[in-house]
Amino acid sequence: MVIKVERGSPTPEELAAVVALVQARAAAAGKSADGPAPLDGWADLARNVPRGVPAPGPGAWRASAWPA
Repeated sequence: MVIKVERGSPTPEELAAVVALVQARAAAAGKSADGPAPLDGWADLARNVPRGVPAPGPGAWRASAWPA
């Protein structure tokens, strides 16, 4: 996380207060200050990738009609 002061000259105590506030808000929102929160199962894009076709063999007809 990078915090850049655009105007003024805050004291070290004021900067510490702002950083603490930003970290507390991020923690309350359930997000890490280092990056985005991990995806849950429904939002994971990997679940949209099609799976392979089952190889013919014993029980292949049953596997063709039911998801894995």
